[in-house]
Amino acid sequence: MSANHAVNRRIVLASRPSGAPTAADFRLEETAVPVPEEGQVLLRAEWLSLDPYMRGRMSDAPSYAPSVDIGAVMTGGAVSRVVASRHADFHEGDMVMAYTGWQEYAVSDGSGATRLPAGFDHPSHALGVLGMPGYTAYSGLIDIGQPRAGETVVVAAATGAVGSLVGQIAKIKGCRVIGVAGGAQKCEYAVKELGFDACIDHRSADFSAQLKAACPKGIDIYFENVGGAVFDAVVPLLNVHARIPVCGLIAHYNGGRIESDASALLRRVLTHRIQIQGFIIFDYYVNRPELLAAFNHDVSGWLKEGRLRYREDVVQGLENAPQAFIGMLEGKNFGKLVVKLD
Repeated sequence: MSANHAVNRRIVLASRPSGAPTAADFRLEETAVPVPEEGQVLLRAEWLSLDPYMRGRMSDAPSYAPSVDIGAVMTGGAVSRVVASRHADFHEGDMVMAYTGWQEYAVSDGSGATRLPAGFDHPSHALGVLGMPGYTAYSGLIDIGQPRAGETVVVAAATGAVGSLVGQIAKIKGCRVIGVAGGAQKCEYAVKELGFDACIDHRSADFSAQLKAACPKGIDIYFENVGGAVFDAVVPLLNVHARIPVCGLIAHYNGGRIESDASALLRRVLTHRIQIQGFIIFDYYVNRPELLAAFNHDVSGWLKEGRLRYREDVVQGLENAPQAFIGMLEGKNFGKLVVKLD
């Protein structure tokens, strides 16, 4: 291994944030590059995914997944190249997706590592449209939302990694799609580039009135990934037998208000027989292999046919990951946020 590759740079959790994370909650460290043992591979990350769920891992509150320990490498998925192998199933030069965290080098015994097929044109897509965010959009909408032609679908964070795909897939299924996004530029992109029927700026003073006007027949499916004021505006518009797949509540990740018109929501759930189902995408990877196969077939096909558009927000350099992550939680990214490692 050459001298300039003798050091592994990694970003660890320096402290647990109170409210929004700051740069001080992260620390860039340099350690020796690990050496693979028998049955292991050495991976060098080329692309790192930044996702909202990582904010929850920074907290020590009970959750569906373990917290990141203080001083431990921040969790996250990465597309890496095998640079040394002592594992029979992996060879030098192979590209794999694995949850190796915010670091340049890692060893793996192959558990949880998925080798990308030869000729995979856009490796970073394995972290987005053809990876966990894409599968989140597909499974939540298709399995829980169960869209039918002519129905009205509303999705917040409409230009994000998940929301942009939810809306486009809903359009493919014949639905009327209303997006919610932050700012005129994102709303214009959702309509002109993604093909949404309308998109409402949640920062508008009359947001609730605009959403109501855009949904004259009410809302049949609301794909929930934000919470907060957007959810408050959606609840009165839900139709009989509406469905709400819930995959995240990004508005609350930095300590925002959790309870939001709870009594009104519960009454509407009862009177309108609304189905609200939370889901964690990792359960689908384990328990629904047939749905994963359908996702891979459908989404890759729609991409090749040009029926899906996909946008990435690329940040250069591992050292810039913390600030990019902080910005993502403030809605500053435009598309799927990934880090291109040097």
